[in-house]
Amino acid sequence: MASLTLRNLEKRFGKVEVIRGVDLDIADGEFVVFVGPSGCGKSTLLRMISGLEDISAGSLHIGDRLMNDVQAAKRGVAMVFQSYALYPHLTVRENIGFGLKVRKVPADEREKRVAEAAATLKLETLLERYPRELSGGQRQRVAIGRAIVGHPDVFLFDEPLSNLDAELRVHMRSEIAALHRRIGNTMIYVTHDQIEAMTLADRIVVLRDGRVEQVGSPRELYAHPANIFVAQFIGSPKMNVIPAASAGKAATAGPDGVHSVGMRPEHLSVVAPGSGMLQGKVSVSEYTGASTLLHIELDSGETCLVVHDGVAPEPDTEIGLSIAPEDLHYFGSDGNTLAWG
Repeated sequence: MASLTLRNLEKRFGKVEVIRGVDLDIADGEFVVFVGPSGCGKSTLLRMISGLEDISAGSLHIGDRLMNDVQAAKRGVAMVFQSYALYPHLTVRENIGFGLKVRKVPADEREKRVAEAAATLKLETLLERYPRELSGGQRQRVAIGRAIVGHPDVFLFDEPLSNLDAELRVHMRSEIAALHRRIGNTMIYVTHDQIEAMTLADRIVVLRDGRVEQVGSPRELYAHPANIFVAQFIGSPKMNVIPAASAGKAATAGPDGVHSVGMRPEHLSVVAPGSGMLQGKVSVSEYTGASTLLHIELDSGETCLVVHDGVAPEPDTEIGLSIAPEDLHYFGSDGNTLAWG
């Protein structure tokens, strides 16, 4: 296992800057997730750590070793990709042990490591099958097993679950979390799915345009976002952000310089029309089973979302909306948080 230290890391493709001065410390044994929209640089940053992309400027240390010019195979990292990249003509046993065979690890040691990885990932009964005989989740476990047998210091995951259906993603998410608890290695995981990030991470790194917007635990980023971008990226449905001039009573308790007010849909409550902080009308009601997602047209002309439990009002119903003052978020004209409720 090992810690990582990134200092002023940059990546350029010609004149195009993709990674712009990233500073980050990752502790030994920590599970860190990189999130952000498509094109934010999260996969490029992961590939720079792995050695698959050169570093244009800055420094990368894994443990005490400077890795800028170290070959990928000698960095002590293992990478699991979105595609399983299994050899179709090899069995599960042979796929897991292939890298060890290439490195000329003795056969008895190779078999021992393959057996250990298979036990860890519950693949013992599948070792003689071929990839075509496996489900998507089983293939992904084989790809992870191939990474485990090399005894890396750091595991890197590049959107490993994006090819799976929704139910299987939930299952594999829990398996990866359980794997981290069992083996305790440092893990860095890239995803565009903020639910994956929230459920897996010790800490989340939110990226935008090649820069780090905020680093913190899932709870810290949800409760105390640094700016509107983080506030709306973390949380589902995303936070409502409306201009202070349209926020009515919600804006009056805020600090000086309030430009906009944020309210999470799950923190808003439906009250009688004429009461509460905001007034509006239900435009769309989406029943999800456990709750109903209401789309509200406010009297100010803005729209917002409300997660409502119980019997939801019908479309075209006039309502009021209430929220506890401590659940309000205030943003300045630059989009940065002014104060937390």
